[in-house]
This record gives sequence, structure tokens and C-alpha cells, in this order.
Amino acid sequence: MTAVNTFVTIWRFLLTLGPSAMVILMLNKGIKDYRLDIVDEQHRVRSIHIEQLRHSYDFIIVGGGSAGCVLAARLSENPAWTVLLLEAGGDEPLLMDLPQMYPVFQRSPWDWKYSTEPSDRYCLAMEDQRCFWPRGKVLGGCSSINAMMYVRGNRHDYDHWAELGNPGWNYDNILHYFRKAEDMRVPGYERSPYHGHGGPISVERYRSPSPLLEIFMAAATQLGLAHPDGDFNGRTQSGFAPPHGTLRDGLRCSANKGYMRRSWQRPNLDIVLKAFVQRLIIDPRGSKRVQGVRFEYGLGEYDVRASREVILAAGALASPQLLMVSGVGPQEQLQPLGIEVVQHLPGVGGNLQDHISTSGAIYTFESPQPGRHLSFLVPDQLNEESVNQFLHEHRGFFYAMPVSEVMGFISTRHQKSGRDWPDVQLFMGSYGYGADGGMVGRRGAAITLDNYANAFEPLMYQDSFVIAPLLLRPRSRGFVQLRSPDAKTHPTIHANYYDDPLDMAIMVEGLKLAHLLTQTPAMQRLNATLNIYEWRNCPEVEYLSDAFWECLARYYSQTIYHPVGTCKMAPDSDPFGVVDPRLRVRGLRGLRVIDASVMPTIPNGNTNAPTLMIAERGADMIKEDWHHYSHGGWI
Repeated sequence: MTAVNTFVTIWRFLLTLGPSAMVILMLNKGIKDYRLDIVDEQHRVRSIHIEQLRHSYDFIIVGGGSAGCVLAARLSENPAWTVLLLEAGGDEPLLMDLPQMYPVFQRSPWDWKYSTEPSDRYCLAMEDQRCFWPRGKVLGGCSSINAMMYVRGNRHDYDHWAELGNPGWNYDNILHYFRKAEDMRVPGYERSPYHGHGGPISVERYRSPSPLLEIFMAAATQLGLAHPDGDFNGRTQSGFAPPHGTLRDGLRCSANKGYMRRSWQRPNLDIVLKAFVQRLIIDPRGSKRVQGVRFEYGLGEYDVRASREVILAAGALASPQLLMVSGVGPQEQLQPLGIEVVQHLPGVGGNLQDHISTSGAIYTFESPQPGRHLSFLVPDQLNEESVNQFLHEHRGFFYAMPVSEVMGFISTRHQKSGRDWPDVQLFMGSYGYGADGGMVGRRGAAITLDNYANAFEPLMYQDSFVIAPLLLRPRSRGFVQLRSPDAKTHPTIHANYYDDPLDMAIMVEGLKLAHLLTQTPAMQRLNATLNIYEWRNCPEVEYLSDAFWECLARYYSQTIYHPVGTCKMAPDSDPFGVVDPRLRVRGLRGLRVIDASVMPTIPNGNTNAPTLMIAERGADMIKEDWHHYSHGGWI
């Protein structure tokens, strides 16, 4: 039967692909003709001609992702400083602006296409038992391909960073930088002390939700779990509410759109797109000063110097890799690869953390109105009518974000502190893996055809929803390891999900709470029913037992794309620290890392907003250091 289902699945992919591609082509052409706000030709970033490259800059920023865009915009505010931004990808294509289209860009030319090493403990339903890790290869980085959820984390996350020996990173101190980056446009927050207005990144509610949003909120309310303020970034985090997104007029507001389009034309800021940085140039005479970088552009290689600092902002995978291929990292990794050790830093590439979720708990339901679907089903929506609604009425399917119409933060019985510091986040999504016939969701999650056919083919194009729990503060730690001295060769990624048994115990509790939501009167009126075909993965366990939920977690392990921690910020007393609290790399001069890799522990929620905050604060630190000291504080 599995072979038959797989055959049917493959043929449906092929038969659906043609009509879907025609709609996307129609949409893309329509945007060029009618949506000049998206085309935005006047403000689109343009790369300099390589002949215009200066021999030396005050600052060189490696990586034009979320952090790199912030840094380039903020440092170039000083007209006396010259700044070079090097980004391996190009500018954002037009369709990236559309919230509904974000999964399409995973496993595409705008994605680095990382994957973890195979495991027999997680991602068991995935191709080669590897977890797929998308990372943005485009100006804007992951802020250009993510789901745009605007979640800052929890007050206690940042207070904990300070307690670990990182002064100035406590919540009361960093709140200013969240507000500085933000342009809060959601009505009702005009006077909130937690929110900013007029910043580069606009924050709005997602448009055109499905009717399930109200049902999701009714279920949460019936369990007494509705958020009191509807704001996870305010006085409290616990509860359920529709999330805020990094959106401008309903469309994606990436770091590129927010920061770069307002600043790229400054005469002291040069940007080179499609520039791949191969390594750092470090003074060979023993001063350990980072003098510049070597990068590849087109068919040529170029060396460029930094008179003040080089700043790595390449993300939690590429930043440690660039350090290591340049001779900065654990000597036991570097020496076998023939890399000369410039600075032995055993923490480089370690301390890897990510938010793991379980995406397989799909529930079918019956619409109270025969013939009307309450969830998003792609065949109903991917059509000429939806294209016209988007182009001419600024509403409809392409503005929606079905993956999390309602978000929740809850504390399981394992969170014993009594503080408002939830240990599970839940995404209530208005479609399941069968909603698009497997064209995007299955491919994005890298679920095997056989597993998809076995577990989800029987639910194809039925009304369904998902409640996906996410483990907020994993105890397990992974690591990134060099495979080659060539920076173009992806490193090995050892995610080590569920290494600590408590992580799985918390995930099981999260899945049980998700199921409890489906037993509320609001859900039972729809006859919400768990997809029983997923039981086929572990038929030997008791249905709905803890072992059943653990089986789902191990098969349908899904990253939420939040790797952090691989260049840990720490005091000198921590032997595995990589940068100090001012984000300077230990043992070197003229080099900082400013991106998600410096986080000592992962924040409670989506990591893009915290990354913007780190870059905002890092830019201010650089300005302070060079204002107060002629040598920038480097001694």
C-alpha cells in the first residue's frame, strides 16, 4: 500500500506543478505591472562595480544578513567612516515580499541549504534522517526568507546573560535597542513603554487570516490561556494571541528593506553583492591584528583592508566556519586539516543551540458550513482570483501567514521556577502537510516521499490544522565542525537534539497540551481529530501515550530556523567563550563577531528580533569605543 501511495503522491506533484507555476508566473508579472510599491526601483540596493572597490575601509562587515544590514546602516551614519558590506547573495526577488510565499525560498538559490548530520534520534521521517536547515543567501539574510514572527524573547533570558558574566546585557539595558529598531504599527501600543515608533523595522499584524484564528483563540480562552495583553513583547510572555510580524503594509519588512534601502546610497558605504568571503587576513608578524579579508567575486579574488575593524556577521554557521578556516578555533580541529593555528579558541563552533519543534501533529476537522473550507487549502487559493486580490485590492491569500495564526507560550510541569519564563512555544497553523499536496511543505521539511505518502496522503486536501510545540530552552548542545579548509565546503552540523532527556520530556508535555486544546468545546464542535495515520511510524506503542508523542517528536523533528551560540559571549573566566561582552574576539585585535552566534543561551522565542537588537547594541559599542579611545579600545 505504501508503494501505491508513493506512486500517487509523485504523480500528483507532477500534475499540480504546471498549473501552480503558471499562477506564480502570472503573479510575478502582475507585481511588475501593478505593484510598484514592491518593485521599489528607486530604493533597491545596487552593488558597486568591482573596479570602484577601495583599497582600504575603516570597517568591513562580512555578511549582509539581519545583523550585517543593521551594522552597515548604523556605522555609515558617521560620514567620516568608510564602510564595506560584503554579501554572498544578491538582492531580494519580488516574490519575497509576500508572506505566503516564504516557504518557496527554502531549498532554492536564495538558501544556503545546510543540513545536519544523520541521526537515529531525531528527523527520522526526513531524507537521510537529516534535518534541513535553511539559511538566507540574500541581502537581508534570514529576515528575507523567514516567517517574519516578531518575538523578542523573555526578560529573564537577558538577565541570565548578565548573570553569566556579561554586564550590560540585562533586559532593562537592552530594551532600548529593541525599541530603537522598531516601528510599532499595531493599534493600541502607541503609549506602550515596551515599544518603539519610527525605527527601521515596522511591526504589524498579519492580514487575511482564516476563520480558524477565532476558533484557536476560543480554545485557548476555554482553557484560561488567552494572553492578557495580546503582546508577547510587553509586560508578560505567557498566553495565546495572534503574533505580530515584521511587516510593512502587510508585506515583509526584512533588514534589507528596513535598514539598507534607506542608507545604501551614502557615499561612504560600499556594498558588494555576490561576494564570497574566503578567509580573514591576519597579521603574520605576530600582533594577531585582523587586517582585512579575502573574497571571491566573479572569476577573481580580492584582498581588502580594514583600518579599524573587521566585523563577522555571517550567522551562527558561517561565522565560526570563517574563524576556523582563518586559523581561529579549536587547534585539535584545525591542525588535522592543515590549517595554521593563529589563536586556539576551543569554544568556536561549540555551544550550538536551536529551537526544535514537532510538526507532525496534524488534526482534521469538519467545517460547520458544507462546501466552505475554514483552513487554507492551496488548490482553493492558488488561482487567478487570489492574484487579482493581491494586485488590485491588497488583500487575500498571499498576505496570509497560515503557519502560525495564533501563537502561545506556556509553562509545563517541568518549569518549576514559578516565574513568567515559559518553556514551550506553540504555533497554531491553519493548514497541514496535505494542504498543498506536498509541493512546498513536504519539500521544505525534507520529509521522504514514502513517509509523506504513508502518513499524509490519506488526508490530502482535507480541512486540517497543526499545533506544533517548540522547545524554548533546550539543555542539549550541539557543535559545528570543519569538514575542509575551504570555506565553500559546508561544515558538519551536529544538532544533538534531545541529547538531554529533559528536552524530550518537555516536548512530550507540549504535545499533550496541544492535544488538550483540541478537546475543548470550540474544537470539538468541529470534530477535531488527530491524524491517526501517523501512528504507522510506531505501531508498537500505545495510542496517545507518552511513547506515542515521543515517537512523533523523533520522526517529525522540525527546526524553526534559530541556530545560535557558536561564538559564545562570555567573561574571561569561561574557557569556551569566544567574544567578550563588547563582542571582541579573544586574543585578536580588530575583530568582532556581531550576530546570533554570540548568544550565550537561546532566547525564549524567534531569534530575528534579538539578532537585530544585538547588532544595534554592537554598533553603539563600536561608536563608543572609537569615540573614547584613539585605538578603539583595542590594546
